Amino acid sequence: MSKSSIFYSITFIFFISLTSISLALLFLLQYDKQNYTEKLNTKYSIIARATLYHLNNFITDEELKKQVQGYKMREVSDRGVKEYIIKNAEIIQKISDKIGASAILRYEKNHYLSIEAKSASLLLKDDDFQPYRYDVIKIIFGIVILIVIIAYLLTIRKLKPLRKLKRQMDKFAKGDLEINCKSDGEDEISEVSNSFHNAVEQIKKLNKSRHLFLRNVMHELKTPITKGRISAEMLEDSKQKERLIGTFEKMEMLINEFASIEQITSGEDIKNVKPYRLVDMLDEAIDLAMIPPSQVEVVIEEELILNVDFRLFTTAMKNIIDNGIKYSIDQKIKIVATKNKISFISQAKPLKYELKHYLEPFVQEKNSHESFGLGLYIVDSIVKAHQLEFTYEHINSYNYFNFEKIEILK
Repeated sequence: MSKSSIFYSITFIFFISLTSISLALLFLLQYDKQNYTEKLNTKYSIIARATLYHLNNFITDEELKKQVQGYKMREVSDRGVKEYIIKNAEIIQKISDKIGASAILRYEKNHYLSIEAKSASLLLKDDDFQPYRYDVIKIIFGIVILIVIIAYLLTIRKLKPLRKLKRQMDKFAKGDLEINCKSDGEDEISEVSNSFHNAVEQIKKLNKSRHLFLRNVMHELKTPITKGRISAEMLEDSKQKERLIGTFEKMEMLINEFASIEQITSGEDIKNVKPYRLVDMLDEAIDLAMIPPSQVEVVIEEELILNVDFRLFTTAMKNIIDNGIKYSIDQKIKIVATKNKISFISQAKPLKYELKHYLEPFVQEKNSHESFGLGLYIVDSIVKAHQLEFTYEHINSYNYFNFEKIEILK
């Protein structure tokens, strides 16, 4: 899965969110702790000073009550409990003065204020202290983080069908129509999956119909062609007989080319790929083109062996040879083969348009005699199916049609 995937993006966003929440929690805890500590210190300072003044008879009872009014501080009167707490408590802060000393103590999640004067000592328990204060904040943030995690899991779960849909679309792009991306959900992703599934099913029906039509047409055509060929063979030897036989052979060849087109354009993989000598395939292609050897010059660098489908590759070369001679000035073609390229060279006018214009099926020019028809379309389809490249160039009054990126077997 690509790092630019939406799943990575969503995960990153939620990770940033959780990190931000965690940092906010730490900051809030630290800030609240500092603020609350300052508030408690101020409170204990007022109570300790007022109590020490009272113990040293600097202020009256009424003045003491007035100064500590509103603070819920309860005196621990049990002497044993008092001594035990003072002995075992944690001292948070201790202040000494001429008139006495005070200390803030923590024991069992409670705060105490110990006050000692020359004449007496007191231990006050802070009934306003909130030991659960930070736990509440942590619980609130814990709930928020849990909600974010649940939202993340639900989001990923909702988007999970996208992975399945992507895998199915990848298979579809490779020509595999036997896919199933139907979904029972009711959200937008499910709707897209079901729409894509329905589109694939429709394409499968159209492909099946097209295949059936082409195969039936080819089958029905072969019967009268065969009968016509047999009837022509029964005629006396003559120029008319040769023309008839040539016509029927041309029709048979066209049907075979239609079969090649049907195989290539249907998206089927090439199944009969084997090592073949290039010279043997060229001989077969020249025979299929039904031209005399005098019109073809073959220059092969060395013994070259290619891993191809023999029937399809010879058909492609036959079409190039046929087009080369058809549109050449001297009705000749030269074939030059090297380790990485096969060039079909003929003396002819340059193409009026770019090569891709002529790779469309049944391209028609103003002059129908200059039309390439299905020839180059078939060549390009077969070459692409073999993972090769079909190129064109015009050099010094010669057209060069090339099969490039050839992989030669040793």
